[in-house]
Amino acid sequence: MLLKALRADERLAAWLRDLESDGDGRVPVALPGPDELPEVLLDLAVPHEDVGELVALRARLDDDAEAMALLASCVGRLVRDMGEIGKGFEPPSFPATTGALGRLFPVFVFVGALPYVRAYHRERGVPADVSRRTLADLGRHMAVHRRRNGTGGLLHPWWIALHFHGELYQLGRLQFQRARLGTRTGDAVAAAGRGLGPGDPCLSLHIADFSGPLSPSACDKSLALAREFFARHYPDGRYEVAVCHSWLLDPQLAGYLPADANIVRFQERFRVAYEETTPDDGAPVGFVFGDPDLPVGALPRGSRVERAVGDHLRAGGHWYVGHGWFDL
Repeated sequence: MLLKALRADERLAAWLRDLESDGDGRVPVALPGPDELPEVLLDLAVPHEDVGELVALRARLDDDAEAMALLASCVGRLVRDMGEIGKGFEPPSFPATTGALGRLFPVFVFVGALPYVRAYHRERGVPADVSRRTLADLGRHMAVHRRRNGTGGLLHPWWIALHFHGELYQLGRLQFQRARLGTRTGDAVAAAGRGLGPGDPCLSLHIADFSGPLSPSACDKSLALAREFFARHYPDGRYEVAVCHSWLLDPQLAGYLPADANIVRFQERFRVAYEETTPDDGAPVGFVFGDPDLPVGALPRGSRVERAVGDHLRAGGHWYVGHGWFDL
């Protein structure tokens, strides 16, 4: 049984106790039946090869009262304080001992939360196409999991929780997360005389994989959409600056790429908030090659970015997450 395997793991046993401390925090969850579930999954861009396994596991859930109770508790925690920044739910990844049901359990949590987040989007007046493309990031991340592991699942369920909690939206090429300025980035913004500082609202930019080139025109379009979207649907917020924390902002990349490269042009939009001192070589390797644990010596050299990332590491260098901001 799923809960028995979770309780055998010290970390997840503590997570269960925290979840149970909510008391009766469950909400009604009506998972689509086996005939309807495939269409719902395809609307969420779930890879076709994962649909059959999820439908089969749906029947197993019905026979496991404890797992269904856990599902209702997880959905309840996820949709509580819907839209409130930083108050979402971070479902953990389950260990291999929980089997296929544990591996795909977070997907059922998000399917169970679907009516709640769609209702929230309607209340905010979010256009249906924006809602659909935002929530379809679930399927994209399942594709990332399959590319790396060869099975259905989610590498980082906590990330998709942002979408299903009304904190993040896909607007064109970029994703925009309603967030707050951290201490160091906030200090940098304050020092520039923007009248904002740590704790104030901002939009955190994210660059989705499998979404085509990061061209200047695509970014311009996304930013124009974001200015209009948040002014219209979140008029109570003051979203005047954008921030980004990504390996794509490591200034070393500009030494390997031509001045008109999309990544270099993207970097030029930002002011440096602060410099990172701890290497994070796994980030570019994971994003560019699909697996952060690939041996450096075997990394392909097909594209300019592949050559930049691999050659730099083979020469003994390291990559760092860059931290930047700009005025919206």
